[in-house]
Amino acid sequence: MCGIVGGIAQRNVVPILIEGLKRLEYRGYDSAGLAVVADDKIYRQRQIGKVKGLEDLLAAEPFSGNIGIAHTRWATHGKPSTVNAHPHVCNNKVAVVHNGIIENHESLRQTQKEQGYTFTSETDTEVIAHQVYHELEQCDNLLQAVKNTIKHLEGAYALGVVSNEDANTLVTCRKGSPLVIGVGIGEYFIASDVTALLPVTQRFIFLEEGDIAEITTDSLVIYDQTDQIVEREIKESSLKSDAVDKAGYRHYMLKEIYEQPRAVAETLEGRFINNRLQDNAFGHNAADVFKQVKSVQILACGTSYHSGLVAKYWFEKLARVPCHIDVASEFRYREPILSEDTLVVTISQSGETADTLAALLEAKRLGAKYSLSICNVPESSLVRESDLVLMTRAGPEIGVASTKAFTTQLVTLMLLVIALGRRFALSAEKEAQITSELFQLPGLIENVLQIDQEIEALSEQFAEKNHALFLGRGSHYPIAMEGALKLKEISYIHAEAYPAGELKHGPLALIDSEMPVITVAPNNSLLEKLKSNIQEVSARGGQLIVFLDESIVTEADENVQIVRVPKVNNLIAPIVYIIPLQLLSYHVAVLKGTDVDQPRNLAKSVTVE
Repeated sequence: MCGIVGGIAQRNVVPILIEGLKRLEYRGYDSAGLAVVADDKIYRQRQIGKVKGLEDLLAAEPFSGNIGIAHTRWATHGKPSTVNAHPHVCNNKVAVVHNGIIENHESLRQTQKEQGYTFTSETDTEVIAHQVYHELEQCDNLLQAVKNTIKHLEGAYALGVVSNEDANTLVTCRKGSPLVIGVGIGEYFIASDVTALLPVTQRFIFLEEGDIAEITTDSLVIYDQTDQIVEREIKESSLKSDAVDKAGYRHYMLKEIYEQPRAVAETLEGRFINNRLQDNAFGHNAADVFKQVKSVQILACGTSYHSGLVAKYWFEKLARVPCHIDVASEFRYREPILSEDTLVVTISQSGETADTLAALLEAKRLGAKYSLSICNVPESSLVRESDLVLMTRAGPEIGVASTKAFTTQLVTLMLLVIALGRRFALSAEKEAQITSELFQLPGLIENVLQIDQEIEALSEQFAEKNHALFLGRGSHYPIAMEGALKLKEISYIHAEAYPAGELKHGPLALIDSEMPVITVAPNNSLLEKLKSNIQEVSARGGQLIVFLDESIVTEADENVQIVRVPKVNNLIAPIVYIIPLQLLSYHVAVLKGTDVDQPRNLAKSVTVE
């Protein structure tokens, strides 16, 4: 959600800023803009739509500079428009880019109007530009002006600020929204995440909550939230600049679907010795924490919530560990009761999901002593707030519709089931069985990917469809939910998921020949019940697509199409059965001509409530 790039160097930063914006497109946005300071002036260009449009404008009316800021905006306050796009400029003296939401912007706007400031946008961000200008008039120092400004701000923000009054200084800060500083040789850059800056550096400083930094070409000074100068560690990223390339695939989403065997293998690597999971994979003191845990509370949003729902079945069925799960955005508002021996498990691809982070902080306030984060970004806010961490190692995921992040979350959650379960009711024999099945996963996923062409042909049936139902039972009900989410996210088809046993409680009324019903049918103890649900749909003229274990002997009929899925053992079947649903949603979206990687209205990382 929104993206910031900035830089100060001894070379023209405009091409670097544009490339950085392109690498942040996956976050979701509706407009883009850029400003540089040169010749004691601020030069700015903004454009609604894609970064390519901004790039074309700059080619037609070029400018350059050694210091600048850029932004991709996802509309919150104010509709998508050029005047609402960032950077915002006050009196041709101060330029600001901002991620987050300023909650008291209305009162600040009223005060600033009374002071004579004119507003040209509907955004909450413009009050920041005016406030910095106002403070700069008083102190004549950009760093101090920004320090004074943030004292007036309530809410979340990551800022990049430049001024022609202090043309060799870039000031940046963060509170509740992520920001990194890229360290080069005689140059520095800022960005919402490291992927934006990989072409220019692999050395990064991750600002902590409340940090503010003054950056020049030859110096970097960071102040913490108590206004003390601090040193922050420079970390070397293992990512390469081509880590966010499409590698010959038509879309990032398809590339990331096909990366899942590798991602799963890397998630498992190094966490077992002699086929036994090591507690220290979760942190050096994990064994001591796990001894104290009596129950699990999962907090997550969207796709991560679905992975948590699967894990709830695993925790309680396989390990007999009591497990509760909440949508993170609702957790704070139901006044939950937590015992201090509860392990709070947060799940987030980015580690910056605002609702999940806030839910973790609320759980701590309520007395939960132990927390564990399952995440894909090592230096994220969620990771830093958690006692224990298990990284998914999915690698950069650019497509907004999560794929490999989901499967690797499921793998890491199963590892947690093993680690806790062995202290409850998980036998050594069952642990060995799960471990063996996990090691087979990369190969099983490779096998499922072989039915891609069959699924592509199947997707043609959705060309004129506007609605779809997904059915599943047991731990495959969340897989049906995730399949429905994928279809609605990128093809804009209204899709809902139900436990198959709920058909007679309402959804059966929707069944007709125009409503495709997609069912996942692994060979487990619930199969016979699922078959009866399938027959109920078929008898009413419903058109069924059944993803069925290839070992099951059955025949299709005029209303039932069967897609045979390579045989998989029951314990890890949910991780395998999401693959064909991902492929189906992808091919339907391509057929419908939607923007697969950047679907309308959606952002990759939801960093504000």
